[in-house]
Amino acid sequence: MSRESVIASLRDLDIPLIELTGGEPLLQAESIPLMRELCDAGYEVMLETSGSLDIRPVDTRVKRIVDLKTPSSGELAANRWDNLDALTEHDEIKFVLGDRGDYEWARDVVRRYAVHERCPVLFSCVFDCLSPETLVSWLVEDRLPVRLQLQLHKVVWDPKARGG
Repeated sequence: MSRESVIASLRDLDIPLIELTGGEPLLQAESIPLMRELCDAGYEVMLETSGSLDIRPVDTRVKRIVDLKTPSSGELAANRWDNLDALTEHDEIKFVLGDRGDYEWARDVVRRYAVHERCPVLFSCVFDCLSPETLVSWLVEDRLPVRLQLQLHKVVWDPKARGG
């Protein structure tokens, strides 16, 4: 599907907010120009990215939600640390936590790099691994300047459901 047909389809839906997510959008060569064209067309555009690719080519009007992979993910080596320098107050950084070790690692990253001073910081639980109640108790105990984010799609719908 061409960028033009994507934008035409979105016009027909008459929605103001577009989020590119799923897999890794930045692996798609057309995602960068598509986001720019969507912004030019007046849409509010968000990008959810794994944080393994450079976010600097993304139009600054796009809200970039950047994951920083935690130890239990097995993907620590994929973290692109220079993305932290590219974050603005318009963006968000997200940590998905599976256990206490992930939490302590993320807490230390927040403190060491003062990412909460650059942009909002989100802490989320790996579904069925870490309870929101436990995470909240740690956040309160440490008085971390972060927001709790729940994977609402897994609360509202069956976590194993696909498509629809």
